[in-house]
Amino acid sequence: MCGVTVAHDFGLIGHSDADVALHALTDAVLGAIAAGDIGHHFPPSDPRWRGADSAIFLGHAAGLVRGLGGEIANVDVTLICERPRIGPHRPAMTARVAEILGINPGRVGIKATTTEGLGFTGRGEGLAAPATATINMPNLP
Repeated sequence: MCGVTVAHDFGLIGHSDADVALHALTDAVLGAIAAGDIGHHFPPSDPRWRGADSAIFLGHAAGLVRGLGGEIANVDVTLICERPRIGPHRPAMTARVAEILGINPGRVGIKATTTEGLGFTGRGEGLAAPATATINMPNLP
């Protein structure tokens, strides 16, 4: 999660490495520059992306921002899960996301919450990760 391996009894399943947080951050960055979504840039129907490191996706989105003359002001993601506990991994996650994006770790917010046992996240069937990105685009009208 967030580009960091977290030891746990369960794993995530997806076409790529299933890093839900990096996928959410990628979509947030792409959305902030009106560049579609992760599936547009990296279709799950394309076998090249099977098992791919999600850092590739987020790095691509950051490169598009830079290519437009913009800069990522900050990003924020909330991991919604009952377990694993995120707190012990937060510093490494923050550092890794900042490294992928090429920004200061102080511009990366990583939070966690639970749903108190409710819904698919509460039952331990998966994670959710809403994310936002603020992009400075000085060259746009």
